Amino acid sequence: MDQPKSKDRPFAISKQAVMEAFRKVRANQGGPGVDGCTIEEFESELQNRLYVMWNRMSSGSYFPPPVKAVEVPKPHGGGVRILGVPTVGDRVAQTVVAMELEKVVEHKFHPSSYGYRPGRSALDAVGACRERCFTHPWALDCDIAGFFDNVPHDLIVKAVEANTDQKWVLLYVRRWLIAPMQRKDGTLEQRDRGTPQGSAISPLLANLFLHYAFDKWMAREFPSLPFERYCDDIVVHCFSEKQTQYVWERIAARLGEVGLQLHPEKTKIVHCAQDGRECSFESTSFTFLGYTFQTRSAQRKDGSVFNGFLPAVSKDAMKKMSREVHSWRLHRWTTLSLKELAAWVNLVVPGWLNYYGRFYRSALMPFLRRINAYILRWARKKYKRLRSFKRALAWWKRVTECDPRPFTHWQWTTVFFMTG
Repeated sequence: MDQPKSKDRPFAISKQAVMEAFRKVRANQGGPGVDGCTIEEFESELQNRLYVMWNRMSSGSYFPPPVKAVEVPKPHGGGVRILGVPTVGDRVAQTVVAMELEKVVEHKFHPSSYGYRPGRSALDAVGACRERCFTHPWALDCDIAGFFDNVPHDLIVKAVEANTDQKWVLLYVRRWLIAPMQRKDGTLEQRDRGTPQGSAISPLLANLFLHYAFDKWMAREFPSLPFERYCDDIVVHCFSEKQTQYVWERIAARLGEVGLQLHPEKTKIVHCAQDGRECSFESTSFTFLGYTFQTRSAQRKDGSVFNGFLPAVSKDAMKKMSREVHSWRLHRWTTLSLKELAAWVNLVVPGWLNYYGRFYRSALMPFLRRINAYILRWARKKYKRLRSFKRALAWWKRVTECDPRPFTHWQWTTVFFMTG
């Protein structure tokens, strides 16, 4: 698109910003919204669609359509959540605003805020939590009840107002906050609070809200206590049970001031037991970003064994991965070659290894051995000569020792468990 002539438009939004926003939306992929338009269909008329978007946004006449309600499993297992999926065009518009707002707020965020920020990841938060559990005997595992459904609109708008003088940013944030959600049956649900998960602007608005509601408050009220916050998932580290209980009460009161509350059953005090720190406290584990922290045996570099409070893949995350692999029914894919089967498996499994294998990778071994058993079962179904288990073992030894190995996870283990 050419550079805009915007002297008759109230808002100076560049066409380059709209194009860059589309590139980000395309890179992130995602499904269609209420209009059913996919990214590919949107791109088939790209110049025209982006011009219309730019023209409406720069003139102040852009009104977002409803977001589509979609049920998805929680990322690390444990139930489902409702996403509000915007249309592709609306995701482009949201990304334009998010890029503008991010310029002025990103450098202000607390160093212990990790969610949806450039150069930071969930694994960074897990790593920081791991180190702080070594030095702090107690942790408060915080669960904000229905954060994305209940965050007050007026306080989000106030946080945005405090950080930008761009009227168009504020205008469109207000419009997105009240955009209705369309259910599967077509009914529209009006919203007077909350910001739907699934939109391009929600993570930034959530971070900005919690920057004032939690991060700055913690830095002011408890400057000596470290914490990790990944969007609305929070762990606070303390030195005693009494202190942890006091911090819980203060945080609960603080969230009450901003229209939120801690989940009474999911929020808990945890004793981080390890060598030299034994205790009979009832709660000795918590799960954070798909990792369960608890006392585990580990080996030092000199070979000696110790008990530390360490993270490993959670049971819920393991169950979710196991169910997905089982649903593939690999043994039925006998029309594929080994290389083709490996190419398909390698689309998914390496991502799991990169995330859940960063810490205490041995916890993943039973899962990987089960995948190997499915692969061996596939081979015995495909090749009649391998019906003999002795021949199957010889084939397995040969293919697992070839270079390069077709399956990425074979770099971790080639052992298998027998399955029925």
